[in-house]
Amino acid sequence: MLDKSVYVKLQKGVTMIEYALIVAFSKFISIKSQKGVTLIEYALIAALVAVVVIGGLTALGINLNTMFVNIGKKLPTP
Repeated sequence: MLDKSVYVKLQKGVTMIEYALIVAFSKFISIKSQKGVTLIEYALIAALVAVVVIGGLTALGINLNTMFVNIGKKLPTP
């Protein structure tokens, strides 16, 4: 069963996954204030955004490469 502090943290917009990661990290890092927890939350969000951006740019790069190869095939050779 979750203790009262877990419910308070969940009410402030922290998901269960974020809370589980925070608890896991807190075993290795001494968190003595809410600032540390907030920093970890922002780091998790930034990591997620980075993964999405890298995936999107990779897909875009593959599509652009295919497009340029097709254009190159249609051009006459000198």
